[in-house]
Amino acid sequence: MTDSEVFYCLRECPVGWLALLGTEKGLRRISLQPDPVDALAGLGNSAQSAAESPAAFADALAAFDAYFAGDMTALEGVKVELTDPSPFFAAAWQACRGIPPGETRSYQWLADAAGNPKASRAAGQAMAKNPLPLVIPCHRVVGSGGGLHGYGGGGLGVKARLLEMERQQRPLF
Repeated sequence: MTDSEVFYCLRECPVGWLALLGTEKGLRRISLQPDPVDALAGLGNSAQSAAESPAAFADALAAFDAYFAGDMTALEGVKVELTDPSPFFAAAWQACRGIPPGETRSYQWLADAAGNPKASRAAGQAMAKNPLPLVIPCHRVVGSGGGLHGYGGGGLGVKARLLEMERQQRPLF
């Protein structure tokens, strides 16, 4: 496979359907939705020209399986290929990847960690546009009072289940 080849795959997981899009360099997009049609649609237009290949995602799928089986650090080594994020979004996504499993941080903390303390709303936008939920664990980012706010990866119920699984370090299977 070459760098220009784009692949996708779809798999059911304990919190819905997981659709992956990427190249040999890494994941470009993850869609986590309640049903397979929505999960595939969440990959966007790039998936239309992609070839279906679960084999291309063997390592990532093994990491997701391990994560849902209770290995809270399994997704840390998943290769990603982010394409042209703004400097602030890239910094926010990198900071988010550093939030330990089972812990949460506020959007304000994320803005500070991304280098712009006055950009908590922009930090919220970075999480809303996160192309790689779970790998960039935006479910660990909460409101300043600790309340759960939006989660495009299947809704607030999924966000709550993921946080509880991580806090308990128990599998969702």
